[in-house]
Amino acid sequence: MDPDFSALDDHLADAGLDGYLVDADGANSTQRYLSGFAAPDPFTTVYTPDATAILVSGLEFGRAKTDSRADDVSRLADYDYRELASEHGTEEAKARVVAAWLDDLGVDSVATPDRFPLGPADRLRKRDVGVTPDTDDVVTGIRARKTPSEIDHIRDTQRANEGAMRAAEALLREADVAADGSADPVLHHDGSALTSERVKTEIESTLLEHGCGLDETIVACGADAADPHNRGSGPLRPDEPIIVDIFPRSKTTGYHGDMTRTFVVGDPNDTVSEWFDRTHEAFDAAFDAVEPGVTGAAVHDAVCDVYEGAGVPTLRSDPTAETGFIHSTGHGVGLDVHELPRVAPDGNELRPGHVITVEPGLYDPSVGGVRIEDLMVVTDDGYENLTEYPIGLRV
Repeated sequence: MDPDFSALDDHLADAGLDGYLVDADGANSTQRYLSGFAAPDPFTTVYTPDATAILVSGLEFGRAKTDSRADDVSRLADYDYRELASEHGTEEAKARVVAAWLDDLGVDSVATPDRFPLGPADRLRKRDVGVTPDTDDVVTGIRARKTPSEIDHIRDTQRANEGAMRAAEALLREADVAADGSADPVLHHDGSALTSERVKTEIESTLLEHGCGLDETIVACGADAADPHNRGSGPLRPDEPIIVDIFPRSKTTGYHGDMTRTFVVGDPNDTVSEWFDRTHEAFDAAFDAVEPGVTGAAVHDAVCDVYEGAGVPTLRSDPTAETGFIHSTGHGVGLDVHELPRVAPDGNELRPGHVITVEPGLYDPSVGGVRIEDLMVVTDDGYENLTEYPIGLRV
């Protein structure tokens, strides 16, 4: 099932433009979404209401014809790129080729992503192609509503994510505290200190076995966990909260998963236990608030209500707060791990097909951090939780 591009058609019609142009490699989510193709080097895609066309190197030509969703696939060589490059240089040659290619397609003016590269845009303008940045981020808005097949891709990645979380929790469960009388005891596994780096390696290797990968993950203990995006490093300690936040990407489909759990090996103190219970309450309140038509802002407010009702600071109650609930409640997940819609003070209406995280948390360097995160899809009558992993503080 292909995405519904009617909103993009309307945007182009309202702006009086012929097409939507992307110049990027396959790691760019808008490029992959429009073309249905991933390549390691930049290539060019133009979407029009009538057809989608891509322009690739000869190296990618055969694969693009079979793997992309493009109606038309052309090669740089079809437009004498090598000859032009020898005479004018590679960048000018590419501009001449793209301009000629667009002319053959009947495209005189295009919208582009707001972050479209400046050099190619200027060179196309010099060749009388109208180039207008899309400041409304129309394609990102379209991408936010997932098709059934996209939801299946995200669900599959989340299953891999759960396997990685299971492997991380197993390492923690098997760890013990060395009886060395140290005033600063650390966890040990197989005779050596269990570190954040060791757990991350286990996570990454498990994800690879499931066809997924990630550039980095979070395994943060104690004071490190008080910074929501601190990746964590060094030995892990007993009786302190350990935040494990994993956000992998499928190597096949490109779609992400996202999940966070907080674990304590040993005995959490009263504050950590209370924080965990309060965060679980806020987590449940957010889920209870989700339904089509409600705003991301309203879901965020449900979380803030729980925390503030318990006397805990939030950025809603104190925009300068450095402890307590100091981030938004969630975000969209898809080809990007952070995309629309926002579950935050500026979050707009949630609609069926939106895949979002719910991840309340509390933070203070003197205590550490606690966060719980699941992934859900908004449905016609509520939501479906795409996460099956249990929630519990003690391993």
